[in-house]
Amino acid sequence: MTSLRTAYRAPGATTAAVAPGPEAEEFRREFRAWLSEHAPSELRGVGWPVPQGSPHAKALKAWGEVLCEAGYMCVAWPREYGGRGLSPVEVAIMNEEFDRAGVPRVTRGRAETTVGPAIIAHGTEEQKAYFLPRIISGEHVYCQGFSEPGAGSDLAGLRTEGVVDGDELVITGQKVWTSGYYESTMMFCLVRTDPDAPRHAGISYVLLPVAENGPGTGIEFRPIRQLTGRSGFAETFLDGARVPLFNVIGGLHQGWRVTVTTLGHERGNRATIAHVGYARDFWALVEEVRARGLADDPVVREKLAWAWTQIETMRFSGLQLLAALAAGQDPATRAENGSVTKIRWSEYARRFGEIALDLLGPEALTAGSADEEGLGHWQEQFLSSRSGTIWGGTAEVQRNIIAERVLGLPKESKGAGR
Repeated sequence: MTSLRTAYRAPGATTAAVAPGPEAEEFRREFRAWLSEHAPSELRGVGWPVPQGSPHAKALKAWGEVLCEAGYMCVAWPREYGGRGLSPVEVAIMNEEFDRAGVPRVTRGRAETTVGPAIIAHGTEEQKAYFLPRIISGEHVYCQGFSEPGAGSDLAGLRTEGVVDGDELVITGQKVWTSGYYESTMMFCLVRTDPDAPRHAGISYVLLPVAENGPGTGIEFRPIRQLTGRSGFAETFLDGARVPLFNVIGGLHQGWRVTVTTLGHERGNRATIAHVGYARDFWALVEEVRARGLADDPVVREKLAWAWTQIETMRFSGLQLLAALAAGQDPATRAENGSVTKIRWSEYARRFGEIALDLLGPEALTAGSADEEGLGHWQEQFLSSRSGTIWGGTAEVQRNIIAERVLGLPKESKGAGR
């Protein structure tokens, strides 16, 4: 019978697929040489981002500072705003080389991929000069203040209120599912500043400092315990929190267009790199299979084959998106847009977690051991993946977006399902 090693490609083979041209290949050689000299050996095999409380947090922070000093942070931003002006193909090459070297590409997270592009597209020059360098340096770490108890995927239904008081905005309301609150110094927040305007109007996009929070500050985080036992996100209570009008991006009452920019980057920025982490997990599971003597089990092999085809589909979809970008096309007009990508990786992750626990068997039912406390790696993966089809817009909402905006189907009836 064909062995697993010959039935599937070797680790690392999933990423060598971008055919970029001479200039991009020169960038690859340059970056590969730099990375081979500076990649920290203690971080080999460590993924990014890391969960709360990771023992690698200090080393990752130091590695991020090295990348920043070398100019390898926020690389897709234009040079005039502190980036390198790299094309999507060059960014993909960077991701490939990080994966090849086996070290994480530390980024500025949401600040780099969603907040920064919104500021660049809609901010004043003064706002760009103030906020963008602080994102690059890591001084400003952002969490998201979009979802509310009564307005999750229906973002335009938000009720958090912002009232102008002189040169400040006074914010009162509640947000929920605030991911990464524990390390954040800023929140990009949506507030309703004109209650009489239509749903998608009268909303403002605000950059709210949250470094100091708790009773008396007008900002309070209340951690939400998750299935994994961690509290990676929180409820946020805003009670008269004050912020300068300077921190309103795109102008008062004009926040929805800024939000569309942010959401487009949030749902689409994983498209070209999603397969990398999933390929790493796949090969780790293959090693588990070998260790348990299950490599020749036809049912196990079928499940692994399914997982590999999904990873390859993600890889080729990312390449398709790169080709569209390189040709100057708007990927939002293609079926291969952010919503498709979001559905694909989130539903795959959920199913892959189920497969991993199936292979563990009865062992999956117990957490910890005499030498280890808490959840194992695959248990953590399984439980954390359950939320992926909800946050960032539920899979159901994404399917509606695809149907209406990409395929041109009629809008869903308000009475549907009742």
